[in-house]
Amino acid sequence: MSEATADVLGVPFVAEVIELPDDSEGTVVATLVHSPAPSRSGRAVLYVHGFCDYFFQRGLAEFCTSLGYDFYALDLRKYGRSLLPHQTPNFCLDLDEYNDELDEALRRITERDGHTDVVAIAHSTGGLVVPLWADQRRLRGLPGPSAFVLNSPWFDLQGSFLLRTVGTRALDTVGARRPYQVIPRNVSAVYGESIHRAHRGEWDFDTAWKPMESFPVRAGWLRAVRRGHRKLHRGIEAGAPVLVLASRRTLFTAVWSQDVPSADVVLDVEQMARWSHRLGSLVTIARFDGAVHDVFLSAQPVRDQVYATVRRFLAALDLD
Repeated sequence: MSEATADVLGVPFVAEVIELPDDSEGTVVATLVHSPAPSRSGRAVLYVHGFCDYFFQRGLAEFCTSLGYDFYALDLRKYGRSLLPHQTPNFCLDLDEYNDELDEALRRITERDGHTDVVAIAHSTGGLVVPLWADQRRLRGLPGPSAFVLNSPWFDLQGSFLLRTVGTRALDTVGARRPYQVIPRNVSAVYGESIHRAHRGEWDFDTAWKPMESFPVRAGWLRAVRRGHRKLHRGIEAGAPVLVLASRRTLFTAVWSQDVPSADVVLDVEQMARWSHRLGSLVTIARFDGAVHDVFLSAQPVRDQVYATVRRFLAALDLD
């Protein structure tokens, strides 16, 4: 097991490599980042990012540690800190591939580091991956997180009914036969511009790990996501209370406007609301006027509301 070393975010963050079995592209790793709370407790947060993303949200970590939670973030295989030169960025053939690093991250947080309650916070595609993983742990008779905070989770494919049905069946065939084929799509940098401080935002992130115009979407990866969507739509049981966070509105646009910094320009927020009830028996949905796709990166007044909502949710859990 590798030792923790200084992280790219600097003090107090450290990072450790999780070595995983090789796949068809060769060596595979994930990376677990850690920032400790001021005093020891049994509570921890495990954060999981979305597609074309990695953990860089220092403010979220500081919020969690201020509440007494040790903060951990997992850069999944082929993302961010875990992306190796020989790999196809952000690629997988099945969302279950991520179970290995999620299991190991949870094991290190609980068995090794002694935390008894872990709250999973997951964004976008991570908001699909994490509850599916938790449902599988439950079916295997294994404990999962004590609660979930899903930040603009990706629960369906935006677009027409025809695209989501006939298009998905075609994708299933193409994704199986030619998994690395790039899916043509209109890609805009407006979301990246709205959050990066070098453009119109206030945040800093590495555009080699989070390109302004995203990484290519490949058929095998999108096939895996659509299969994950189908599992969710049939209904799962995450096994613990769930808080879903989302913007009040979606704005799909390829050009900049004054509305971009106050809407989700990446996913359809109505689909998030539609499918959230399939996560389990106790689900709360909170929507925020003016929130962007990563609600924790919204403008200060909005993210203050988001953090207040998460604070109340965590307080109601009454964890040790």
